[in-house]
Amino acid sequence: MAAARRARAGDSRAGFRRAADEQSPAVPQGLIRAARKSGQLNLAGRGLGEVPQHVWRINLDTPEEAHQNLSFGAADRWWEQTDLTKLILASNQLQCLSEDIRLLPALTVLDVHDNQLTSLPSALGQLENLQKLDVSHNKLKSIPEELLQLSHLKSLLLQHNELSHLPDGFGQLVSLEELDLSNNHLTDIPTGFALLINLVRLNLACNQLKNLPADISAMKSLRQLDCTKNYLETVPSELATMASLEQLYLRKNKLRSLPELPSCKLLKELHAGENQIEILNAENLKHLNSLSVLELRDNKIKSVPEEITLLQKLERLDLANNDISRLPYTLGNLSQLKFLALEGNPLRTIRRDLLQKGTQELLKYLRSRIQDDTTSPSEEPPVTAMTLPSESRINTHAITTLKLLEYSEKQAAVIPDDVFDAVRSNPVTSVNFSKNQLPAVPPRIVELKDSVCDVNFGFNKISSVSLELCTLHKLTHLDIRFVMSVGLPFPVTRFHASLNQPSVADVSNVDSLGRTTSCRCSLLTEACVQITAHLCLSRTLLLEGNPFRTPRAAILAKGTAAVLEYLRSRIPT
Repeated sequence: MAAARRARAGDSRAGFRRAADEQSPAVPQGLIRAARKSGQLNLAGRGLGEVPQHVWRINLDTPEEAHQNLSFGAADRWWEQTDLTKLILASNQLQCLSEDIRLLPALTVLDVHDNQLTSLPSALGQLENLQKLDVSHNKLKSIPEELLQLSHLKSLLLQHNELSHLPDGFGQLVSLEELDLSNNHLTDIPTGFALLINLVRLNLACNQLKNLPADISAMKSLRQLDCTKNYLETVPSELATMASLEQLYLRKNKLRSLPELPSCKLLKELHAGENQIEILNAENLKHLNSLSVLELRDNKIKSVPEEITLLQKLERLDLANNDISRLPYTLGNLSQLKFLALEGNPLRTIRRDLLQKGTQELLKYLRSRIQDDTTSPSEEPPVTAMTLPSESRINTHAITTLKLLEYSEKQAAVIPDDVFDAVRSNPVTSVNFSKNQLPAVPPRIVELKDSVCDVNFGFNKISSVSLELCTLHKLTHLDIRFVMSVGLPFPVTRFHASLNQPSVADVSNVDSLGRTTSCRCSLLTEACVQITAHLCLSRTLLLEGNPFRTPRAAILAKGTAAVLEYLRSRIPT
């Protein structure tokens, strides 16, 4: 009651006034009586357009029941009031708060989220006992300077407003432990933020931040930092010194690399999906011994380092929708891993049906491959025409189990004979010779004509594709992405390709002998695609995304049949 008496001293009507709106149906008298006893008043979701005056004066005016029962023996001891400490006005239609809020100096919690507030009263600064203020989901464009006087404030929730800047003296709120500024229009963080040394949770998600201040590292108590969906291209190196950090959210930014976090020994969750990260280095991982969640989906990561096996507490690993072609088999040794997402990657060493069997089956398979993998040298010289058979690395397990002949990422100018010799009588269905230096299609590929249906020559230096491919009568998929220049042999499909502006096209053809070819080429710019009419009957021809001059867009829009008819008409007789 002391706080109420102080407020009453400045109001000559206090103690005797009966508020004119005491009988307002929006605030039943029963709630008011209960609030005087408990010190808490919940008026959420009552359709209030304004706060009745008697709510602000709840501890000042004489209660209604005092005029009905003056007996000191009454069961309802109206004179034993408790100062209001918690006021909930959420989910109403309030457009402003009265300056009379100063009449509730004992408030420790004020919740006005989900209203129509466009400003806050300066009198808020007089609520010296306030510890939690929730003004989220309103229409606030600024914060009054007086708010910075709330030296005992521990939780400030400002998310989902229209804030474009914060007061420079924000660091005066030294008691803050939780600050949510997400879903506003902030373009920078004010100086002095570093003074918030007691801050535990900071949410800056869904703003327009292009950088973070380096002095954010002074927040030595910070455990959760959320910077999701901003415009960050880098994070300050000082972030690496934040030893208390447990959760770091960097999703949906413009990062090209992960930060190195050598001092973040307690980091449990790192979320950096939907960025532009291309390289995952050992330095990014080797210090994160406590990490249980690593989310890197929807990036451009090409490989996963062996050092990922240092993350022995990892429970969730999300690498979906990257450009990963192979995994380190030692990944299977992550004993705590419960969830592994790999969909959307061009993995060639793992069958698709195996990916669909779930994390534990996949880890079991990877563990089974570790022994096979260690029988070959970990470092191998570039393969040339003079490479001895004993020097080439052949994945015999993939041949026998996965029906895959793989010799990729070797920078090889030729495919050694012992690679083809290793097939023996095993029916190989997939061939992966990508990411080498091959100048031409290996002639011995014709030996696989009765079984192979998937061939990958992507990322080589092939200048033309020879007739050997025409003998692969079970071929269903041909990958020739990013080769020097491609001419597919007549009568399959012929491309005239340019390197200037890479785009993507998919072509799937089946000829009169039942041969099917699906070609994905990233080099088509000004293409002249010719398909022989009497040998090819195309199922699907997908050419969108290429700046063709011919055929015209109107022809392309009519679909496969119209395009093929046009192409047949262009074949020289």
